[in-house]
Amino acid sequence: MKPYNDTTYAILGILTTNCNSGYAIKQFIDQSLNHFWKISYGQIYPALKLIVEEGLAEVKTSSASGRADRNEYLLTDKGLNTLKNWLEQPVKQVPVERNEVLLKLFFGSYQSREQTSALLRDYQQKLEIRYDTYTAIEQGIQEHSKEDKDAMYWLLTLDYGKRTTRAAIEWCEEAHKKFTPEEEE
Repeated sequence: MKPYNDTTYAILGILTTNCNSGYAIKQFIDQSLNHFWKISYGQIYPALKLIVEEGLAEVKTSSASGRADRNEYLLTDKGLNTLKNWLEQPVKQVPVERNEVLLKLFFGSYQSREQTSALLRDYQQKLEIRYDTYTAIEQGIQEHSKEDKDAMYWLLTLDYGKRTTRAAIEWCEEAHKKFTPEEEE
């Protein structure tokens, strides 16, 4: 099978969730994938165009009174098989995180200890907000989507995010100690 980029595979996966318009796909990304996989709005329509050209989905125009016509994308058997084939392939490499905080910390000897401490504090606060967001999403899935066939997989993905965020918060706490005088602790 022809290889596609990860954005194409992500959108094929999203089409399995009955999000079938460009707008619905963007909403789905913003509410779920965006926490671990970034896809810009500008990537969606070129990927959808390719998916249709390759026969991986069909496009149908739907009309509603008083509304503009909208294109709906429906996964074909070929598209579903392409997605399944990709899912069965081993991961090519362990993902490398691009983390601005770590980059700044790496060169931290060129800033004050106070500034480094502030950087770590700010990062920890942002991580705590992220953790709370993940907890809220988890509760939403358990309350409203627990019976969905995808719920277990969504919760597993979310668990990874919660665990890595919790580990990063703990790292911040430990790293911050190196820049805080003992009498302040």
